[in-house]
Amino acid sequence: MTSTANLYGLVLSGGKSTRMGTDKGLIPYHGIPQREYLYHLLNKVCEKTFISLRSEQVSELPNGMQYIVDEDQYRGPYNGLLSAHHQYPQAAWLVLACDLPLMDLEALEQLITERNTQMLATAFAQRENPLPEPLCAIWEPKALDTSVSYLESGVGTCPRKFLINHEVQLVFPTNQQVLLNANSEEDYKEALAKMS
Repeated sequence: MTSTANLYGLVLSGGKSTRMGTDKGLIPYHGIPQREYLYHLLNKVCEKTFISLRSEQVSELPNGMQYIVDEDQYRGPYNGLLSAHHQYPQAAWLVLACDLPLMDLEALEQLITERNTQMLATAFAQRENPLPEPLCAIWEPKALDTSVSYLESGVGTCPRKFLINHEVQLVFPTNQQVLLNANSEEDYKEALAKMS
């Protein structure tokens, strides 16, 4: 079955950023908080875009930004993903973690161009370690419906493991650096070095 779902964008920024020691979504790599930078990128390629966050973070957002508050029904990234799916169950979601400082428009356009709507998801992957990046991926509605069963079965809570065990289109970004995750102080310094 081919998905014809509209593509919505979602910046996941409701995590606690314990390893970084400061909210990763607020780091201004590009002169504005990273979650806002990614929101504006997604807005260029998606029909609608939202920031996923905890209720206490809402007051930090600029006026006019669309957001979805985490429902706290699930653990980890699935919390934001499925909160968005519950509000817009017919949409496919282009999801980005807020800790991708080198993500750019060209990479997002490549992911969308190579989207395979017959698969549950289309995900970026590194060539040398071709595992799906679940937080840099397009999730079709069926993938999120199926994820609920996966979580309720008690088998696991990891979105990457879910994608590994299902039909997923892997996309290798032309610029592999866009997949750099800045989760720690060392990663932050590496990202700044690559950007300069």
